[in-house]
Amino acid sequence: MLDKSLVEKILNEALSTGGDFAEIFVEKKNSTGLYMIDGKVESSLSGKDFGIGIRIFKELYSVYGYTNDMSEDNLIKTARKIAQAIKGTKTDITINLLKQDIENYNKIEIYPESVLKKEKIEIMKRGYKSAKEFDSEISQVRVSYADSKQNILVANSEGVWAEDERVRGRIRIESVASNGTEMQTGSMGPGASKGFEFFQNLDIESYAREASRIAKTTLHADYSPSGKMPVIIDNGFGGVIFHEACGHGLEATSVAKGNSVFAGKLGQMIASPVVSAVDDGTIPNEWGTLNIDDEGTPTRRNLLIENGILKGYLIDKLNGRRMGMESTGSGRRESYKYAPTSRMTNTFILNGKSTLDEMISSTEKGIYAKYMGGGSVNPATGNFNFAVMEGYLIENGKITTPVRGATLIGTGSEILKKIDMVGNNLAHGQGMCGSISGSICTNVGQPCLKVGEITVGGRK
Repeated sequence: MLDKSLVEKILNEALSTGGDFAEIFVEKKNSTGLYMIDGKVESSLSGKDFGIGIRIFKELYSVYGYTNDMSEDNLIKTARKIAQAIKGTKTDITINLLKQDIENYNKIEIYPESVLKKEKIEIMKRGYKSAKEFDSEISQVRVSYADSKQNILVANSEGVWAEDERVRGRIRIESVASNGTEMQTGSMGPGASKGFEFFQNLDIESYAREASRIAKTTLHADYSPSGKMPVIIDNGFGGVIFHEACGHGLEATSVAKGNSVFAGKLGQMIASPVVSAVDDGTIPNEWGTLNIDDEGTPTRRNLLIENGILKGYLIDKLNGRRMGMESTGSGRRESYKYAPTSRMTNTFILNGKSTLDEMISSTEKGIYAKYMGGGSVNPATGNFNFAVMEGYLIENGKITTPVRGATLIGTGSEILKKIDMVGNNLAHGQGMCGSISGSICTNVGQPCLKVGEITVGGRK
């Protein structure tokens, strides 16, 4: 992507004012986005993006800049300009760039750019048809399709020269159910780090019908009760609650500055003994999987919590300096326009020994959250809130009527300790995560689990 001799010149220029570390991130990305409403393609966008980001450290200080002018003169000029923010004395640093051998976790069979748009649209039409024909109350169906191929090069003054190719695809179906006076929405959005073979092998009709089923069920649901009660959260995207309530608090972005409720608690009990969790960027073809992070460090399986005990954080290079700890392969960014920081990849709670039936039968009165919606958290306090996309009442140990409008409210550190049952049906869900280094692809996941008590916001 760039000649090695030019990279060395840029790194040397970046260190010319006394910096002790310099890094180059080069990106070329091709992407396609299609959007369909009621069976008609409303927009079709294909684009190419490219650029280079340059970062310099001086001890715990960092400066970052980027450009999409890839000429040698401009790159040297940009490095020089960024370096002016560093005040120090230049020291002699020998840069010996060595290309790394990287294990490829994401095998690609069919590159998306080799596939005609009409084939992609045909899959979208199949999804639309199945969702719309599910029931007469489905008033609108929206389908979005996205694929991308990102090639990156990371080189730094420590000798790292790492390249990676990332191919991803995702389709999202949103069904709207209406009875003439109100509307409710259901959605499904499977994705993977795969080529077009992902869409070819996907049972799009099943996902589409599920989106419509959720919408229709919620349309006819009563409003959720409110108050403190047991909540059972099903597997898959239910893991968003761990992602938000705990995962962000374990990122060095907040831990290194003491802005996390989990800072300084390694080796301490922070969750129920039935809870173990990992972040694993090496699971083949999963949505959040990477061969290397955006700092050129190989990804790995990071144990976060083991039997309730905090075992590790997610660490990038700069915050690793602040914490005196090595990177865990967790430095991520949306694009060359962002400096990297510690972020999640595929983050999930591990299987336990209980079953969903056991959880339901042990609950006299509570809520069963079959599908979770989005959520947010304040990492400094751990306070969170999550919408339940599809929920049901549990009465006398049985699932009864559907409810809507339920919101789960609490504090991550408290809820982790109130998980008293963890299921054995681990599944993953796909999402986009936003933070200071932009929006990135992350997997969430968990088996079903039971929280003994949590605050439920509703209208009753």
